[in-house]
Amino acid sequence: MIGNIKFKTIMLITSGLLIQISCSSNSNKNFEVKQTNNIEMKTQLDSSLFPQGEKLSNEWFTGNAFLQPLLAKDKNNDFAMGSVTFEPGARTIWHTHPKGQVLIVTEGKGWYQEKGKPAQSIKKGDVVNIPENLEHWHGAAADSKMVHIAVTNYRGDENVTWLKPVTDSEYNQVNNK
Repeated sequence: MIGNIKFKTIMLITSGLLIQISCSSNSNKNFEVKQTNNIEMKTQLDSSLFPQGEKLSNEWFTGNAFLQPLLAKDKNNDFAMGSVTFEPGARTIWHTHPKGQVLIVTEGKGWYQEKGKPAQSIKKGDVVNIPENLEHWHGAAADSKMVHIAVTNYRGDENVTWLKPVTDSEYNQVNNK
């Protein structure tokens, strides 16, 4: 009986230390606390790499898209970097970048399409290297959110030229493949 109590005490202490270590290494994440057999268990509510950020204008996006800025252009970097979250069905309008862009998909699945070419499915782990002045769009699949880090290069003070919306017909054609 004494050995069993010591074992349970050691397990409780070890569990508490693991929870504390886990929580401190994820201090920027949201956690939910649950009581289970007198032990507080903390579970991560949001598994995204970065916070969702602020909603982007529907002038340049169809549906709900959000931006969390990560790095602004400065004297050392001629690019800006941000995490963009697209809810299912959300997408950019057609656009170009005067010095190109790189997308790193961190969550979900979506689409990338260059003007005049078939759309390409993109998913977590994919990297898309977009050449300068190439007309394109990107966004979430109809049934999945998609998050990517966008690294957008500047030419002077310009980093994007917005064009016209991706029509519902164009988008639905891609999603019905």
